[in-house]
Amino acid sequence: MTSLALLLLTGPFDGDMGHWIFLSVGAFSLFAIFIPTTTWIDKRHKEREAFYKADTIRRVAESSGEGAKAALELLQQQSRIEQQKKREGMKIGGLICIAVGAAMMIFLRAIAEKEPDTPYLVGLIPAFVGIALLIYVYFMASPVE
Repeated sequence: MTSLALLLLTGPFDGDMGHWIFLSVGAFSLFAIFIPTTTWIDKRHKEREAFYKADTIRRVAESSGEGAKAALELLQQQSRIEQQKKREGMKIGGLICIAVGAAMMIFLRAIAEKEPDTPYLVGLIPAFVGIALLIYVYFMASPVE
């Protein structure tokens, strides 16, 4: 059994099998162990956070007549903050897409200067995606209350 392993590691591949084993173990570790574990931990964290938030709001609402109003205001404030974060994320995403599109156009123009075709116009794709995101955020999205 050991000779078979040695044959695989140093056999007809002239030592390249070690690199392949290293990369396959790394890929297996990443895709079969690390990513599922971090996803599971993240989901558990979000579940606990939602549970504690709901429990706190329930306790405040049950405490007094003013508690119900305070809990409702807290929920509305959290909703507003969440909407603002989404909008800011879309603004940043739009600006990044525009910048990537411009950089792609410059880069492809520099590479293909002698080409009669215009491959640098491919950079317009992410630029238009960014413009669409910004148009949505500023003109089409419902205002934050």
